[in-house]
Amino acid sequence: MLSRFSAVSRCFAALALCSSAAVQALEFPLPAPGDDIVGQVQVVKAKYEDTFADLGSANNLGYLEMVAANPGVDPWLPGEGKDVVLPTRFILPPGPREGIVINLAEYRLYYYPKDKNVVYTFPLGIGREGWGSPLGTGRITAKTPNPAWYPPKSIREEHAADGEILPTVVPPGPDNPLGPYKMTLSFPGYLIHGSNKKFGIGMQVSHGCFRMFNNNVLELAAMAPVNTPVRIINEPYKFGISGGKVYLEAHAPLDDQGKPSVVDKHTAVINSLLKREDLTGLRLDWDMVREVVASEDGLPVPIAQVDNSVVASTGSDQPAF
Repeated sequence: MLSRFSAVSRCFAALALCSSAAVQALEFPLPAPGDDIVGQVQVVKAKYEDTFADLGSANNLGYLEMVAANPGVDPWLPGEGKDVVLPTRFILPPGPREGIVINLAEYRLYYYPKDKNVVYTFPLGIGREGWGSPLGTGRITAKTPNPAWYPPKSIREEHAADGEILPTVVPPGPDNPLGPYKMTLSFPGYLIHGSNKKFGIGMQVSHGCFRMFNNNVLELAAMAPVNTPVRIINEPYKFGISGGKVYLEAHAPLDDQGKPSVVDKHTAVINSLLKREDLTGLRLDWDMVREVVASEDGLPVPIAQVDNSVVASTGSDQPAF
């Protein structure tokens, strides 16, 4: 049976991309009808001064997805010449490919502009434990450049308990935690906005809002008009098809309050698979599925072939995870 490592390594495009400068959004052409995967995994050589935060911001990746894709590598000092995986291959989220789709489990936003056959994707900071981000379908209701921040009473009280007194209003500028732009959502009290702190994108850091790198929020704001639909999901396991193969991408599950989930992973994987009616009846390689779920590294890995002609399978029985 093909090892998980071998399956992933075949997807790597070894590119020397170590610049720490901010780049534009990850933009991909939409795959052909019936396919679900965009992008390619990349491998870079770290420089001595590189950190995962630097490499992430340079390549539109969040901190935790960098950590997940590079088990055993020191995120603060990978080391001169160390191979670092950039997880820039994605199974598109389930459901309609329209407007904005946010998947909390992967700390990532996807934007499908109207009348363009492309998708843009950005890393996000989401609500931390106790301040879970919402789920459901809404829309952008307003867009505000250079916003002032009016800390709500709950946040002022939280900071006061730690001995920090917040003002009732923080004007636009480098100290404003909303960054250079905010988009108000129809979910009451929730925003998509920039940040005055680079570290924290791709992590659970906010009071429920969605934080972006400042260059990213400006790009998204320029593309997404008011009334753009926004669908927020929490899908740690994504199945997709590409080139006649079935892939699985696994992330660490979160519950609705932003806590690491103790979900029955076997049941969660089956439920995610059942949402894909086009995949019913396939004989999956359940040994590989179990490895992918255990690794939670966010890398799409092949687990079956659509025609079932060359699938290494444990049979119809589904082993416990």
